[in-house]
Amino acid sequence: MLLLFGHPEMSLEIVLTDPIDNKKPLDTPATILVCDDDPTVRLLARECLESAGMAVLEAIDGQEALALFAQQQPDLIFLDVDMPRLNGFAVCKAIRQTEKGQNVPILIATGANGNRSIDQGFEAGATQYKTKPINWALLSRDVKYMLRAAEAFAALKAQQVQLRTLAYYDPLTSLPNRRSFVDQLTQSLDETVAHQRSMGLLMVDLDHFKRIHDPLGEALSDSLLRVVATRLEERLREFAPRGPDPHETIDRGDLKEMTIDLMRPGGDEFNIIVRNIESSQALTAIATMILEALNAPLIFRENHLVLSASVGIAVAPENGVESEAIIRRANIALSAAKLSGRNRYRFYDDSLADDAERKLRLEADLRDALESPDQLFMVYQPQVDTQSGRISGVEALVRWSHPELGAISPALFAPLAEGSGLISQLGDWIFKRVDTDIQSLKEAFPSHLTISINLSPLQFTQANFLETLKVRLSELQLNNEIELELTEGVIMSDADDSLLKLHELRKAGFRLAIDDFGTGYSSLSYLKDFPVNTLKIDQAFVANLGNESGNSIVRAILALAEALNLDVVAEGVETQEQAHFLTRHHCNILQGFLLAKPIPLPKVIEMLDVDFSHMYRIEES
Repeated sequence: MLLLFGHPEMSLEIVLTDPIDNKKPLDTPATILVCDDDPTVRLLARECLESAGMAVLEAIDGQEALALFAQQQPDLIFLDVDMPRLNGFAVCKAIRQTEKGQNVPILIATGANGNRSIDQGFEAGATQYKTKPINWALLSRDVKYMLRAAEAFAALKAQQVQLRTLAYYDPLTSLPNRRSFVDQLTQSLDETVAHQRSMGLLMVDLDHFKRIHDPLGEALSDSLLRVVATRLEERLREFAPRGPDPHETIDRGDLKEMTIDLMRPGGDEFNIIVRNIESSQALTAIATMILEALNAPLIFRENHLVLSASVGIAVAPENGVESEAIIRRANIALSAAKLSGRNRYRFYDDSLADDAERKLRLEADLRDALESPDQLFMVYQPQVDTQSGRISGVEALVRWSHPELGAISPALFAPLAEGSGLISQLGDWIFKRVDTDIQSLKEAFPSHLTISINLSPLQFTQANFLETLKVRLSELQLNNEIELELTEGVIMSDADDSLLKLHELRKAGFRLAIDDFGTGYSSLSYLKDFPVNTLKIDQAFVANLGNESGNSIVRAILALAEALNLDVVAEGVETQEQAHFLTRHHCNILQGFLLAKPIPLPKVIEMLDVDFSHMYRIEES
């Protein structure tokens, strides 16, 4: 009886890598272990096999056969059944229980006849069974066929491994992919329920990755993602080991220690499954570590990059035990983290679900508002020149009057516009409306009046930002009246790229202002190179005037601006004391409720001749 995996005459071309460690080079003869207590049998087997170009090892009993197998790792075993110390069935079973012996071909030979003996051989793990006396003329042929079959089986196994890798692992980072994530999550939730344990799902999304992707290009962005994946993997291993391969058939019921698996479902997203957690504190520690790991400067292609991420967390069984429910709730928490300012984590709770539904409705309403003639409107907050006491500029601010909900805060709809892809449309609407309003201002007040417009971080980092803006300028009548405001954080996220864009904007005729200056970025060394006109002191520093630390910061900013010949706008001026301090230290422009709130354009026009100096000048005694 002969068991084969293919036809003897079939030509088999092996193109895949054999995963078996002991595979021999193609020019190395196959090694056959012959185990029989009869020296005549061993001699005849040796003559037959060596004449066919094979190498032969000999063992006189079962114990010696096991020792030689462990040492030499032969390609095939010719095994007698009736031997002293250990018979052939026992040897066969012992070999099959080893990792290296699971797939090696084993030919069992015996003088016994009958189905029972044959059944015992195959139950022990034999590949082929022969009865004595052996036809020696056919032995080498049978051995060759068995080796060929083993090679084909190894190739098939390698192909299966390769296909599973393609199916379940991300080729970019070698992390488990989306399909593997769904399978692992389902399995982990089943284990959580069955063994009454807890698990967590963390969804990690890199903040504003498109800002980096667009200038770097696809290839370099992929390289960066690999670096990020490696850093996260290394840091996660400090907390807990990786979980077992979910595709292995093992019982995980006894696995009680915490395990962590990092996966990449796609894009700039990473998912983390944490099994067997004692409390949510472990998830808090992991989320904090993720943020710290990404916040740490990353040297990539000789550039220093600082990344951040938003993390959404859902816990089972508290937040559900079904895959779809846990994924949805982790996503809701992730969205909440983004809308809260990014670079933070949020746990899911039911209130977030209500907020998510409300934001979805608002997103649809915002789309309608952009097409409506009367929902969105502009207001302008005056900026007063401290020398003349007159309005020298205004900051343009968009407002939304919802037909049912009333006034919607910009703090809500601006991030909503960014997250929904509506920010470009909103930007177009603002520019067009400001263009119309500028013409009215020119008619009422012909002298120069600056109008400041805030640029969204997403707008500034879009790959086609400059081209789009130039097209818009060619359609409108805007000139030097416009001052574009960019936050310090946006500019410093990629200082070299920002420098190029800022120069292009100046060439296009725009004035440039750095908004919220001094809020924590080390930009002083770059500031002298940036072609900006104005610094805007963050209102948090103005609010802190009156104590020494607040005073010192503002004085330092004003001194720096004076040295670089830059205008300074102090935002959030609400008291005369603040105004007095700022004017004494040569702040040349004030903006805040003390002078005027954001108001419609006709009100601004009415106030153009007003002298505001009495609100901030100290009378000489």
